[in-house]
Amino acid sequence: MRRRTVLALGLAGLGALAGGGAVWRSFAAALEAARARTVGRSTLVATRFGALEYAAEGDGPPVLMVHGTGGGFDQGLDFARRLAAAGRRVIAPSRFGYLRSAAPAEPSAERQADAFADLLDALGIERAPVIGGSAGALSALQFAIRHPGRCSALVAMVPAAWAPTQAPPQPPGPFAQAIIDHALQSDFLFWLGLQLGEDSLIGALLATDPALVARAAPEERARVRAILEHILPVSDRAAGFRIDARLVAAAAPMALETIRAPTLALSLADDRFETLVAARHIAATVPGARLVALPEGGHVWVGHDAEVFAEVSRFLAEAGV
Repeated sequence: MRRRTVLALGLAGLGALAGGGAVWRSFAAALEAARARTVGRSTLVATRFGALEYAAEGDGPPVLMVHGTGGGFDQGLDFARRLAAAGRRVIAPSRFGYLRSAAPAEPSAERQADAFADLLDALGIERAPVIGGSAGALSALQFAIRHPGRCSALVAMVPAAWAPTQAPPQPPGPFAQAIIDHALQSDFLFWLGLQLGEDSLIGALLATDPALVARAAPEERARVRAILEHILPVSDRAAGFRIDARLVAAAAPMALETIRAPTLALSLADDRFETLVAARHIAATVPGARLVALPEGGHVWVGHDAEVFAEVSRFLAEAGV
């Protein structure tokens, strides 16, 4: 506890010391750019749980892309950009507590799945495939369970879901706890951490070996950097972070055996969140599901972005959706 407190205070103290002059101007410019990146790109729809934000890109058959922790509609669009370029209409909602979406008092994965059904109603879409990444896989799985007539296919990517052989969630280490307690509540501290400790954030938040990123091609290094940079403004995502922390920690068995949509589960062996265990459980339990397990790439599939989304595109085409 003492070490954790020292690290947290060190982060806060470093922020106070660096808070003026050129550093503050650089931060202010970065925050302004981050806010400008999302302004005017999304729409709000009314759901039974409050406002739900979404954005769409591309033309063609629709696909619902559900973002992971730290995201929002922007992360969903970023992750699925290859699908949009390949002729899909990517519909990317911001989950409960992220950006402009409501944070209801009981923000369960089941309720989030119901909100997705309300979104499809508002868009006049009867059925669509759903892709859920990381913590977003919880509500994607529930959408397939609760709304079988609306879910034409399911992709669970690096799913932060329950599995019978999964070890109970471990408490965060000192550095990760300092990030949760301070940097994920403050735009300035998160930005400062990104400038001074990008590798630490890659390990703690993206559950990926920083050395793997350092060896990657320039475009992949840029993609990983963008994932982190696009967490800003973190103050607009803090409620979503808190919701995800509770839901992932309390992840429980789901009625996966009732899913009838064609299903693909995908993960990587070196994901530090150990999502391959859950992906294997999904593939073994959902009737007819398929597993894709890559040996290396971490939680954000470094070096395999083109391969991963080519696999997803093939799966959707084979499913006829």
